[in-house]
Amino acid sequence: MGLSSTTCFPSPLLLLLTLQWGLVEVGAQQAFRTQPKNMTVRAGTTVMLRCEVLRPSGVVQWVKDGLLLGPQQSLPGFPRYSLLGDPKRGQYYLQIEKTELEDDGPYECQVGQSESSRAIISHTAWINVQIPPSKPYFELETTEPWVAGKSYTVTCIAPDAKPEAVITLFKDGVELTGVESFPMSGSEDKLQNTHATKEFMFLSSSDNGRELVCRAKNPALPRALETSLVMNVYFPPQNPVIQGLDREGLVKRGTTLKLFCVSQGGNPLATLHWTKNGEVISTSWEVDTESRRAISHLTLQVKPQDNQAELCCESVNQVTPVPLSNSRKITVLFEPEKVMVLGLFEAREGEEVTLCCYTSSSNPPVHIRWWLGFRELNTTVVNVEEGDHGGKTTMSNLTHVVSREENGLPLTCETFNKGTRFSKSQSNNLIVFYPPQKVWIEAPPPGLPLRSGTIIRLICFSIGGSPKGTLNWYKDDKALSDYPKQVPSDKGVSKELAVRLQPSDNMATYRCNATNKAKMVLNASVKLMVQFPAVSVTIIAKQKELRRGQNLSLDCLSGSSNPQANISWSLGSTRLKGVDLPPKNTTFGGISVRSTLSLPLSSQHHGQRITCQAYSSLLSEGVNTFYKLNVLYPPEFIPDHPQKIQVVEDDTAILPLLVSANPDDVSCSWLYRKEELHKEMDPRYHFTESTAFEIWNVTRRDTGVYTVNCTNEVGSDNTTITLDVQYAPSVKMEKDPVYVDVGETADLFCVADANPIINTEMFSWKWLGEGEMEEMGEQSQDEATGQLTIQGATRAQAGRYQCTADNNIEPPASVSVQLVVRFMPELQKGAQWNKVASRGDGTRTAEVVCQGEGIPRLHFSWAKNGVPIDFIHPRYQEKTVREGSLHTSTVTVVNVSAALDYAVFTCTAHNTLGEDTLNIQLLSTNQPDPPSEFRLVSFTHASATLEWIPGFDGGLEQRFRVRYRWADSVSFLYVDVFPPRANIFIVTGLSPATTYNFSVNALNSMGESGYADNNSVLTITTEEWEGAVQAEDPLGEETRGLSLYQTVIMAVVGGAPLLALNWLGCFLCLRWKKRRGQTESKGSVSDGKKSEGDGSTVSTASGSTRYEVRELVNPAAQRTLLIDSGSEPDSSVYESYAGEGSHYYYPTSDYHPSLYPHPEGAQGQDGRCYPLEPIGHEYEEVRDWGMYQDVLGLSLPLPPSQFDPWLPEQRREWRPPPPSYPQGSGRGMTAPQQPIRRKDPVVERRPEKNDYDLPFELRGQLV
Repeated sequence: MGLSSTTCFPSPLLLLLTLQWGLVEVGAQQAFRTQPKNMTVRAGTTVMLRCEVLRPSGVVQWVKDGLLLGPQQSLPGFPRYSLLGDPKRGQYYLQIEKTELEDDGPYECQVGQSESSRAIISHTAWINVQIPPSKPYFELETTEPWVAGKSYTVTCIAPDAKPEAVITLFKDGVELTGVESFPMSGSEDKLQNTHATKEFMFLSSSDNGRELVCRAKNPALPRALETSLVMNVYFPPQNPVIQGLDREGLVKRGTTLKLFCVSQGGNPLATLHWTKNGEVISTSWEVDTESRRAISHLTLQVKPQDNQAELCCESVNQVTPVPLSNSRKITVLFEPEKVMVLGLFEAREGEEVTLCCYTSSSNPPVHIRWWLGFRELNTTVVNVEEGDHGGKTTMSNLTHVVSREENGLPLTCETFNKGTRFSKSQSNNLIVFYPPQKVWIEAPPPGLPLRSGTIIRLICFSIGGSPKGTLNWYKDDKALSDYPKQVPSDKGVSKELAVRLQPSDNMATYRCNATNKAKMVLNASVKLMVQFPAVSVTIIAKQKELRRGQNLSLDCLSGSSNPQANISWSLGSTRLKGVDLPPKNTTFGGISVRSTLSLPLSSQHHGQRITCQAYSSLLSEGVNTFYKLNVLYPPEFIPDHPQKIQVVEDDTAILPLLVSANPDDVSCSWLYRKEELHKEMDPRYHFTESTAFEIWNVTRRDTGVYTVNCTNEVGSDNTTITLDVQYAPSVKMEKDPVYVDVGETADLFCVADANPIINTEMFSWKWLGEGEMEEMGEQSQDEATGQLTIQGATRAQAGRYQCTADNNIEPPASVSVQLVVRFMPELQKGAQWNKVASRGDGTRTAEVVCQGEGIPRLHFSWAKNGVPIDFIHPRYQEKTVREGSLHTSTVTVVNVSAALDYAVFTCTAHNTLGEDTLNIQLLSTNQPDPPSEFRLVSFTHASATLEWIPGFDGGLEQRFRVRYRWADSVSFLYVDVFPPRANIFIVTGLSPATTYNFSVNALNSMGESGYADNNSVLTITTEEWEGAVQAEDPLGEETRGLSLYQTVIMAVVGGAPLLALNWLGCFLCLRWKKRRGQTESKGSVSDGKKSEGDGSTVSTASGSTRYEVRELVNPAAQRTLLIDSGSEPDSSVYESYAGEGSHYYYPTSDYHPSLYPHPEGAQGQDGRCYPLEPIGHEYEEVRDWGMYQDVLGLSLPLPPSQFDPWLPEQRREWRPPPPSYPQGSGRGMTAPQQPIRRKDPVVERRPEKNDYDLPFELRGQLV
């Protein structure tokens, strides 16, 4: 689109303004100095249209495509549009940022009419936004690969450009000619797509792999865009070539033939496969992309079937019109697989044998020869025919008359293949038949008696014959089989017959026949005499059914025996007498005997056996049989049937049923309390297959007598069984709780339900209270009741007792009972109960607590200064809380007034047994009372454990401080107890075998108390340290000490500046205190006086416990001490001895660090001074909380003259000896070790608490 051809039309607004010009009075007419010009910009850049107006009096605004944009500098709806320039100078510039396609169009600068001028409109200015094309791409007329010899058209498209892009095509870097380009509409209005088309005629294989590049460019692009395409042209491969076979194609059977098929070229590379006689045998191949060829390997195990086979290799790819192939035919040389001789190699002497030698297919055919021994036989006929796999079969027929001398000679057929040089033969021995010469038997002498069961051996011999004779045994002309084979020998054969003599062998004839293929029979025979017992014994019963009480009649018949047998009867081990009948002759030449028996029957005879035996005394051998008695009788219970069954509750009760009957089809029914039991009555009832009765999960309710009735078809019977169910005890108390007055006798009764009841040691009693009770009372038992008798009951015996019953059946049962010992009221008394403190300014609430014990329940009454308190008054409220025997009555006094409420409150507790009274004084908050009963708990060589009873806290939270010293110490050491409220504390870091004086006092925010037990001192001497070893001085004699002169010089030089700063700080501190004292009230907690002397000494006045008179206080120790101090004399704030200025530390309940005591001089027992770490506190433990930083430790190092008599070189080399303990501490750290930096878990769990309850002068934050 060219700007020169654009026609400008006036906007409707222009027409309207033109009509109005005639109505405006002509004055100072506004005009354009500069009008906007056409602009061409790239998308994304900033463009500015300039419009300058002379004498502007109307509203100036821009018009885009006939749309007024507005006069504002920031145009609504057009965030990228803005008006720039100075309106006072007539400058109205339209700036468009990040131009887009939508900004392309006409723009006008219009000035509206005013009272003095007409409206004017500028020339139309066009903004031409140039858009770069998107990435070009190729379009192909087909998605299929290109094929050589065909023509294809390629189109490159550069989409969405303004103006349209110019496309150039390259092939392997060479610009292509004949490219046709044409534009088309883009995805949006004003955008165009450029299409460049190139037709490739008759592609060849050389075009494969060439690169096509499409390059697109337009004015909006700083550099051309490119896209590429690699030409993929398919073309057929070359004909395949077979390698690995000679010209004739000869190969022997069994050879492994390896052939290669190679196909050059082609895209894609060829796929290869092998065929044999048209059938595919291999489809595997591999490609070599570098040499551009395909290779297929064929491995073939040559077989006769492959003779004259055609092997073909075919190659093909996607563009091959027909497969390309190469074939070879192979000739297989193979010998015959089989050589067979057909016909019989045996004949009778003088007869003729006819044989045929046949070979399977071979290539070439074989030659056949016959041999008898070492003599060749030529009476043959040969025939050759077509065979398998293209080979030939050969057959040779032989005819020959045999003689006895040729018996056993080998007759051989030999074959030979000239092609494979293979020879094979088949041979068999020639057999000529003729009969044996003689046969005889070795046997016992004739007429010798032989006993039945004896094994005799009959051996038959035969000599001569071809083949040797075959021997067969016969018994009474009946052939015998299943006997061992005959045994050959050099001259003949033998066959043994082993006979276990039986009755049937008596007078039997055994014969041996000898035969062979000569078909002549020779024989020999022998006759035997055998003695044998009865061959059988049979019992015959005359009754079909036997019943209890009948007479049984039996006959016993013995079979044939030689000689005659005798018959006897027996029932188990009891012999019975029968009646014998006359004997008879019978089979096998033997004799038969018969006997009869009569017997009365009972139920015990059922199942027993009656035995009949036929015995031969001559042979000492007999034969027997038995008759089993089946006696019918009604059910009978065994005599020792169980009458009582014991079982534990919840187990399974088995009531056995030991009954016999015949027939055994017995039906039994169980009765309990005259009621027949069925499985449906209770799921716990189970009747087993043995007709026993089982009760699962038996309970004590199942105890009783059970009756069982059993019946069969003959009759019935019954019996009874008693079931005794034993169960673990359950117990209960006759009375709970049991009340008794102090000093009276208490009886506790425990009743058990159990089975069985053990008369002794079934009950046991146990005390369930805290601790152990040496003597609970007297224990006794009366059958199922256990009793515990407590004589003279005391309060200590009140509580819960447990009664346990155990009858040796798990589990034992227990029950507890509460013994309540009634006693008169006893109120809590002591320092903490006699006083209550609260401010009397009318803004506070006080709680007066009275706590006591007593049974029965206590009732409280209150009086103030002897006058009963009326709790209807709104300022007095009473509440009673009961926890067991502990009763607490609390009187709450609202808005405590010093004039009205500072009084003695009398608490009276009473019950039915008496009363008790306590006077409680309500007073103002004050310093705490001194602790009491200060004592030593334990001590070691390096520590001492102290304990005391806290006094009244003065109405504020109190804490404690331990003071101690030893003989060589310059001053006392002070340790704040942590946790603050603890009344047991371990002082560590003490020296062995050293005497220490300890004291303890209490502190709160109002002041401190006197020392415990009227300022008494607790003297302790630590133990000896067994591991003490004198350490050697690492510095040697030369540096062990300094001369007095050197020490004085160092002390003066190092201590003079610090001493000056110290006096300056004291002076400033006194002036500050004096000014502050004028603004405070004149009331004071203590009436003591401050010392006017050295700032390091504190005096003692009456009513206030302070440091000892003229006692030196180590400034470093005092600084450490004041960090955690709640107060000091006169409740004043301590000053730190700092040289640069005064730092003030206020006590806080929110922070309780563990502090270490610091003596003035760290002097050991050996008289030497040890260096102190200038910052020995563990304040760094809480630095993570941001509460404290040791400013003093950083700004004020301790002067060497006071605290470190060692030179810097000596300090670096010095190590303290192990046995020396120059100072103590409140923790388990051995001085002078460096404190371990760690957090105190108690401090980390401290409760959050502010200091708003403190006096104003004591509030503050820890610096």
